Amino acid sequence: MITASHNQVNDNGVKIADPSGGMLTQEWEPFADAIANSPTPQHLVQLIDEFVKKENIRFDGVRSAEMLLGRDTRPSGESLLEAAKQGVYSIVGATATDMGILTTPQLHWMVRARNKGMKATELDYFEQLSSSFRCLVDLTPNQIKMNNTDDKLVVDGANGVGGEKLEVLKKMLNSMVIEVRNSGKEGGVLNEGVGADYVQKEKVVPRGFYLKDVGIRCASLDGDADRLVYFSVQSNNASNINLVDGDKILSLFALFIKEQLSILKMEGDDHVDDNYEARLGIVQTAYANGASTDYLKQLGLEVVFAPTGVKYLHEKAAEYDIGIYFEANGHGTILFSEGFLSWLDARNNELSSKSKGSEQQKAALRLLAVSNLINQAVGDALSGLLLVEAILQYKGWSIHNWSELYHDLPSRQLKVKVVDRTAVVTANAETVVVRPPLIQEAINVEVGSSIFET
Repeated sequence: MITASHNQVNDNGVKIADPSGGMLTQEWEPFADAIANSPTPQHLVQLIDEFVKKENIRFDGVRSAEMLLGRDTRPSGESLLEAAKQGVYSIVGATATDMGILTTPQLHWMVRARNKGMKATELDYFEQLSSSFRCLVDLTPNQIKMNNTDDKLVVDGANGVGGEKLEVLKKMLNSMVIEVRNSGKEGGVLNEGVGADYVQKEKVVPRGFYLKDVGIRCASLDGDADRLVYFSVQSNNASNINLVDGDKILSLFALFIKEQLSILKMEGDDHVDDNYEARLGIVQTAYANGASTDYLKQLGLEVVFAPTGVKYLHEKAAEYDIGIYFEANGHGTILFSEGFLSWLDARNNELSSKSKGSEQQKAALRLLAVSNLINQAVGDALSGLLLVEAILQYKGWSIHNWSELYHDLPSRQLKVKVVDRTAVVTANAETVVVRPPLIQEAINVEVGSSIFET
């Protein structure tokens, strides 16, 4: 995927999807770094030759390889994609398929779907998301209706590919009123005063949002649509927002999944003896606001920490039957194990034959719909947005109700320049400083005094 995500429009780069659809395996990262920084063509060939031998990769023409290529809307993307094609075709037995202009999560989804033997075009992606969303909305309890204000969603597309794709997707969602701003068609610049990264870090409204938007549910995508945050414009100041970040998206998803699992375990008329205990795990980083961690633990959920970086979160979440991870910046997803989905499908069929339309069967159908709606390959702003909207409809909640799940503890992030950043060594998923000595003691004193003052 040719993209520089939330960086400025003049930047560009590459994101690589593994055959699983996930991010490039960590073991291959040093090799990728080495070849990207190779000083000469001869050195490049030497590095590849050494790596082929180390990994025992066969070049006997027996196995073929297909590379799916995509790019975002940056002007430099077209020539870089052509260069990538030449690189692929220089390998015997390899072919390159240009999938066109895509969001990064779309390409990850396509790789995952292709290797699972499923249809993997962009239309297939849109159809899976829209049909799963409609299924969830259809399973909303009849007594829950949202008021007119909450019917509308206004989305900041970061002047990037996400806004463009959302315009296509919303035509397939008759039940939703979505207004896309900063779609890139109005002449705005990618990620300049817009986008999820800007909104989350600066905590101000993106360009194109005003005082007239007070009370309306708003969301912001990042440049390649793999991050999502929500916000509402404050009535006292049009530039200020009430931010609903990745921590609260995670909390909403966790609450909903926990509720459906609880309903599924209730005894119904069929009295099915099924002792399957799905293991639900929540994965956060040290950047998560402590109030969100406390809230999730109060729900009785298992919360674990992983080092900063989506690859670490994803790997940890995969250890559970249902693993949910999010960073505060709005990047995250839900993973379902194959074993749990097989059990859930069988349980749904059993309930359908014995107690069709029961609350337990509806819960099973909701969980199956979530597994199809969410992009399990990687964080996806479009699929995440639709799941948020479906859950808010199910709960009958406004963005204010959602925001009030808990109140963030005061926090501030600063960058501090140091001579050698490797001198600071952390442990326990970056929550404790090990070296230099005395730093953690000083932190404990400050945190302790802050708690006392509060």
